[in-house]
Amino acid sequence: MRSQKVKTTLMTLKIYMVLLGVWLPTCVSVAADSKTVPYESPYRIQYTIPVEELIEDLIQGPRGEVKRLSSIPFDDWYTSKVKTRWGAWGPPFAHMPPPNGIESRSADFKRERVIAAGMRYVGISYQHHHLPDWDPPDDWPWKEVGRGENCKGIDCSNFTAFIYNQALGLKPTSAIREQAEQFEIPFSDGKILRAEKIERPKSYDAFSKELKTGDLLFVQNASKSISHVVLWIGSIGHSPDNVPLILDSTGEGRKDSNGQSIPDGVQLRPFTKSSWYYKSSAHAMRLIP
Repeated sequence: MRSQKVKTTLMTLKIYMVLLGVWLPTCVSVAADSKTVPYESPYRIQYTIPVEELIEDLIQGPRGEVKRLSSIPFDDWYTSKVKTRWGAWGPPFAHMPPPNGIESRSADFKRERVIAAGMRYVGISYQHHHLPDWDPPDDWPWKEVGRGENCKGIDCSNFTAFIYNQALGLKPTSAIREQAEQFEIPFSDGKILRAEKIERPKSYDAFSKELKTGDLLFVQNASKSISHVVLWIGSIGHSPDNVPLILDSTGEGRKDSNGQSIPDGVQLRPFTKSSWYYKSSAHAMRLIP
């Protein structure tokens, strides 16, 4: 009885540590203006469903085990064969089956599960990799990013595709422009989910009314091509200045509500009226009906 109680307590502690970003991956996330102090975000998620219920299988089940995340056997992740075939991107992620019982869960449960799954990777660096936990050696090819070193990490569209796959068994393409227009999302058994395109809301305030937790919001570059994607946090996100929040993987260069630089990689970030996210937003895709 006592050992089971200790195990449950440790699991709960681990859940809250990862969800609050109180863990340090290979590339430690620090504020750009303070290279030695771990970044502490002013933003929080307040789930309506207990976190243990949302992602218990990801914390202590095979679905969350690093070695099972790729379609390539773990022992081959760092071989010359993978280096030749996949290069800087590293091993691709496997198409996971839907979690047990997910069909009977509510849309709100699925939306919050997606965010809870994504929050486990807060602090992971921005890298052009398929898998967040793939940690290439120094001699591996690298698509250079602002971080200045190759380590664990993931980019924006691989992050959103990976999270939906891990959380729900849905596997969008990780190619950013194709993901932005992908209406048919496959399950591992061949079934197809029909995604809904949400046109850009007409005003800043309308974003919070029209977008829902877990929606994919796409952002354009200067040439009007889709170049970025974020997860919309919605009503479960809390900011000191009440701005909407998004979760994404990107480089440095953005400030939080306290005026502190947000590190690169997977982080909660503000969706302000003056932000690039708002000014250059294109449309959203809803994968959870």
